[in-house]
Amino acid sequence: MKVSYRLNNCLSLKLALIPLLILLFVVMGSVLSLIAKLDFYFFQQILFNSELHFALLMSLGTSLFSLILALCIAIPSAWRMSQVRLPFQSFFDTLFDLPMVLPPLVTGLSLLLLFSSQGILAELLPFISKWIFSPVGIIIAQTYIASSILLRSTRGIFSSFESGYRFASYTLGLSPFKTLIKIEIPMCWKPLVCASVLAWSGAIGEFGATLMLAGATRFKTETLPMAVYLNISSGDFEIAIGASLWLLFISTCLLLVLRMINRAV
Repeated sequence: MKVSYRLNNCLSLKLALIPLLILLFVVMGSVLSLIAKLDFYFFQQILFNSELHFALLMSLGTSLFSLILALCIAIPSAWRMSQVRLPFQSFFDTLFDLPMVLPPLVTGLSLLLLFSSQGILAELLPFISKWIFSPVGIIIAQTYIASSILLRSTRGIFSSFESGYRFASYTLGLSPFKTLIKIEIPMCWKPLVCASVLAWSGAIGEFGATLMLAGATRFKTETLPMAVYLNISSGDFEIAIGASLWLLFISTCLLLVLRMINRAV
């Protein structure tokens, strides 16, 4: 009986290896297909092409600014929600998670309708409609996505924080806000940085919502994902591959940062 069980167990392990190998082949094949294009000519394209320079700087600048805005929005919100249960908490949880599950084009269309000249916000603040189809539109779309990722992650971080530290801080006379700044954030720095890296990766790779809200205009609203889209559409595969290689390099660096943080004591 034991021998039969072990044989079945070994067989199941061998069968489970098949989808693992398929996944490994697809992932490695797609990455190596991009890296294989990196000869001297493509290396020159990546380093000296003006369109790629613009797209790279636009992606880095807007995504970093969006990350700062998302941190300012998500950390206080997540901290508040972890402290006190809001009325209709389940409804708000579902609502705040929507940006992570909605198709990006649907997200972009909803933001476009909100910020357009006929939108609700434009009726209250007319100047807002000037923000769309500009770099500000990129920042709005990226912040929207990054805030959702950060809110979900940081809420879990603050909810799992040991309440005894909070009570001890309150006993010593610190206000809840000072406790957050001086106790909770310093003690939770590692998961907070990891959540920020994930949110930044989501922002820098954002495409669908950016396309709808900021448009696809060369040397104006052209991020790296947008450069891939524009040049694939026009048949210029060399610049598209160059933009893809930049995204691959940035993603690899972000993964290495996450690994280093997780290994840090």
